[in-house]
Amino acid sequence: MSDIRSLDLNLLRALDILLEEGSVTRTAERLGVTQPAVSNMLTRLRENLDDPLLVRTQRGMTPTTRALDLVTPLKRILCEIGTLCQPDAFDPASASFTASIAATDYALQVVLKPFIAQLRQEAPGITLAVHPLDDGRLQEQLEKGQIDMAVTTPETCPPDMLSSPLFHEEYICAARKNHPTANRKMTLDQYCEAGHIIVSYEGGRFCGATDRQLETLGRTRHVALSVPNFLALPDLLLKTDLITMAPRKLLHGRKDLALFSPPSPLTVPGFDNILVWHCRTGSDPRYQWLRSKVTDIIKCVLERS
Repeated sequence: MSDIRSLDLNLLRALDILLEEGSVTRTAERLGVTQPAVSNMLTRLRENLDDPLLVRTQRGMTPTTRALDLVTPLKRILCEIGTLCQPDAFDPASASFTASIAATDYALQVVLKPFIAQLRQEAPGITLAVHPLDDGRLQEQLEKGQIDMAVTTPETCPPDMLSSPLFHEEYICAARKNHPTANRKMTLDQYCEAGHIIVSYEGGRFCGATDRQLETLGRTRHVALSVPNFLALPDLLLKTDLITMAPRKLLHGRKDLALFSPPSPLTVPGFDNILVWHCRTGSDPRYQWLRSKVTDIIKCVLERS
């Protein structure tokens, strides 16, 4: 017998059909190839297995004893190969594995919080590890499998990664409900004179997108406080006369805060959110389900906002 490394696995399927049909013609029809092509396959099989396999008799082509011995193991091998190529259907209710996702505190609140609640209901055996989003290491983390997906923006998406759009976010002004000047009629002068809270993930920055837009208008504002995350904003607003510019969906439904549009003519561009993953999990049914669930949750969030 020849070295197994020289055996083309595609020939095993041809041999299985040849042994079932006992005919080169009918085998060619089932494989969708020509008779000479099947005859060539049979020749190669005979060389690899060092046996005639099928011999001509008055009743047609008859399998040799060696070929008959191969029938059962051959079908088992083909079945196992088929299992490798076609993974089992994914059942969220019985699934048990750990997935990891990188997100900012904003994405944790807006995207992952409702996603996790749904996940606990539909797939309680799936463990989720949430990592802080690190733009500088995101590509490395995805490539090495340290994280499986991330919620980020197109501008910070690493090259050669797969992605799916989630939603567009807008900015809105916010202050405590009984703030003396913060309301829908707030003027640009009042806005610039008020004390502001800014979110700086890097820490310590007092200038952001709003300040760059004010600069185009020849104006500046007074940033009194810089914090490292969005989640601290509501409590700080409730306890002070400070105001902020924050993502609309983050503060949606807050009845204790006054939410209003930036005073004219100030406009602050929003940003797009996307879900990012590496091709290594692209066809995995487990992660396909997780990604589709994130998308489904986002649709519900958008409907409520």
